[in-house]
Amino acid sequence: MQQFQGRTTFLTGAASGIGRCLAVELAQAGCNLCLVDVNAEGLRTLAAELAPSGVRVLLFPCDLMDRKAVSATIASALQQTGGIDLLINNAGVAYYGPTDQMTQGQWDWLMTINLLAPIQITHELLPTLLQRPDAHIVNMCSISGLVAGGRFSAYHTSKFGLIGFTESLRAEYGRRGLGVTAICPGPVLTHLYDSAASGRVDQKVPSPPRWMCATPERVAAVTLKAIRKDKRQVLITPTAHALFQLKRFAPWLIDFANRFSRKGRKKRKLAQQAAQATQTEQRRVG
Repeated sequence: MQQFQGRTTFLTGAASGIGRCLAVELAQAGCNLCLVDVNAEGLRTLAAELAPSGVRVLLFPCDLMDRKAVSATIASALQQTGGIDLLINNAGVAYYGPTDQMTQGQWDWLMTINLLAPIQITHELLPTLLQRPDAHIVNMCSISGLVAGGRFSAYHTSKFGLIGFTESLRAEYGRRGLGVTAICPGPVLTHLYDSAASGRVDQKVPSPPRWMCATPERVAAVTLKAIRKDKRQVLITPTAHALFQLKRFAPWLIDFANRFSRKGRKKRKLAQQAAQATQTEQRRVG
């Protein structure tokens, strides 16, 4: 897709973070917008900000957990626009904590929003996308879909699945002129970590240091450039590039780091338990 002027984008997770920045970039490029988010107030605020751009902005408050609501949103968007040229599956949530302590409900919540909803939306929009010249699909996949770490198992699983879905779509429909791109940022300065569900009530979800993170504005700008060039997969941030190359050429180093970290935590836990036992014994004797 070389030009965004006069095209129409269906964008999920539009009210904040990367989605909001994508909406701003696309509006500046003259692209009409169908903005989807569970945060209705955030959508209205964004629409007011985009008003001076002169593009058509349609708002669709929608919970991606509700399959019927998603289908109704897509049907309404198609009816009001006549067709979608660009689909960006951007919405995402995270869970941090031991995998063995996750409930089935938490798994269903994360997998639905991060993977099953993009599959549903893509499936329902494919017929119109294939009829539009130079149409494109973008899935916000993350480096977490290429390299895994601990305590984000569900998030990694959803993003690995989304990368596989993206590659499959590109392999199947690239010959028909449909562009498909996987965007894989490293950590980004959004509220993903602050709003993530935690399996440990007494602990906050750890956020990466700011120096490791990209801004959502940069991710949005790189995404539009990737669409114009029909890139297959785009890594963003030095951290993402380093992890990707490390997994390709020295995966044993990742295993070593994970095991070393676990041994360190185990030693600290044993030391804490020993200290508590000593204190208890001292109180008993005293």
